[in-house]
Amino acid sequence: MPAMSLTTTPPPGGADATRAALAWTHTARFLTTASRLDQLPAHELPEIAFVGRSNAGKSTAINTLAQQRQLAFASKTPGRTQHINLFEVGPRETPQALWADLPGYGYAAVARASKLRWQEVMADYLRVRRNLAGVVQMVDSRHGFTDLDRQLLSFVAPRVVNGEVKLLVLLTKADKLNRKEQAESLRRAQEVLGELSTEESDIGITLFSSLKRQGIGDAAEILQQWALEAQVLPDFTPAPAPDEADDAPAAEQP
Repeated sequence: MPAMSLTTTPPPGGADATRAALAWTHTARFLTTASRLDQLPAHELPEIAFVGRSNAGKSTAINTLAQQRQLAFASKTPGRTQHINLFEVGPRETPQALWADLPGYGYAAVARASKLRWQEVMADYLRVRRNLAGVVQMVDSRHGFTDLDRQLLSFVAPRVVNGEVKLLVLLTKADKLNRKEQAESLRRAQEVLGELSTEESDIGITLFSSLKRQGIGDAAEILQQWALEAQVLPDFTPAPAPDEADDAPAAEQP
């Protein structure tokens, strides 16, 4: 097995860092919604995508992290919300990141054609979205990684393995498990994620409960850290002028 880089311990920031991170996530605000990738706005901010099987508690987790009741829309019929919703995070004048709430996947009541269309949209987003800096995947702690969870993870796996995209798995609804069951849920998830662990990858995992407020501070610190570290570069680097192309010394930085 490759060198492990899974993180299951809280970030080392302490109480002050946790409060600052929660204040940062509280700034989350709705920006826009899109039903196709080509409808998403062009920008240079890092995006953090939230993904999860329908009924895994994705919308609740987003609202809990933002400390807002209705930031992310939770449909009364799971799987019916079929848009990518973007939220700005950070100061209004200078936002530092966008959260991308992707539709829940796998709910049986959704028509097959709709499922396939959204699977394609999510797969394309996770595979090629240039701004994508991190993915937060919600996995029900009681059931672990289902086949659908593994399938979605496979879409972004190559970018996680090479360190291009960071990954945080929230084992949701942890309050429904006792301590021994929580430990077992963590162990099983670590086995799955260990397959993606390399020296370059940045993979975190934590038990999460909106009801008991378990793991919220840890997740907030990680998300803020991702945003501050991420630098989304342009698609191209301007070539040097023709008369400077040969043996031109590197320009000094001011």
